[in-house]
Amino acid sequence: MAVTNVKRCQWVSKYRETDIMVAYHDQEWGHPLRDDDRLLFELLTLEIFQAGLSWEISLKKRPGLKSVFYDFNIEKVSHMGESEVQKLKENPNIIRNRMKISATITNANAIQNVKNEFGSFSKYMWHFTDNRVIDHHVVAYQDVVNQNELSQTISKDMKKRGFKFTGPVTIYSYLQAMGVINDHEMTCNWKYHD
Repeated sequence: MAVTNVKRCQWVSKYRETDIMVAYHDQEWGHPLRDDDRLLFELLTLEIFQAGLSWEISLKKRPGLKSVFYDFNIEKVSHMGESEVQKLKENPNIIRNRMKISATITNANAIQNVKNEFGSFSKYMWHFTDNRVIDHHVVAYQDVVNQNELSQTISKDMKKRGFKFTGPVTIYSYLQAMGVINDHEMTCNWKYHD
């Protein structure tokens, strides 16, 4: 996007133009993502590994996560076993949290089951809003909530389906990332990019 007088969401303003967070905001965050189960799995995994840490750390570890989780190939990850979990716990290129590593494998299996029922993970995620983007018309980012009724509903459903580390706060952030919820500020040049 060629933009003069660039205006971004306030949460991005503390980063330099070349920072990984600026690129994430401009190129990924909030762009409605449909029909790409691999990338949806990648974003869900990043959300899970980010929990309790900064987004910047998670994004910096993304290449390592991508490598150890077979470029987020859902089928391959679903077949990973305990020996691989043990190896990953020692890998300095990723966030070495055993529970998050195991949750990623569990979630790959849950996604496989969801795909059998809905046809794709994307269709499952978007069915909660009838394939519509929810636009919150954010004026100031500090007014954005960290969960809502939608994220609570999806979280509850995902937990019933066997997903791990998918509480309502994580799911709200995930819905923002994948573009189901548009929480770009009204003044942000990336508010409407679909």
